[in-house]
Amino acid sequence: MRMRFLGSTSEAGACPTLYETDRGTIVVQGLEVTDAEALADLRDVLPGETAVEVPRELITEIARRVLPGGGGAANAFPTSGGTPSATA
Repeated sequence: MRMRFLGSTSEAGACPTLYETDRGTIVVQGLEVTDAEALADLRDVLPGETAVEVPRELITEIARRVLPGGGGAANAFPTSGGTPSATA
């Protein structure tokens, strides 16, 4: 697998960072979530999987740059009262 750097909101190339793979997937580099309460909220975590925290701004910025018609991607992750929502 090969990866192409997409972007980061961190200085000096530190985490979090997003990459696009030649397999059509996105790889997230970032600090592992270790908070026990947050981890308890995860669903169906398989062996070898972990959670990585990424700022919403990084995801929306990358979406604007790489997705077709990305101009509307600013609302790709709408919120409702500060809680992430799957619907607008």
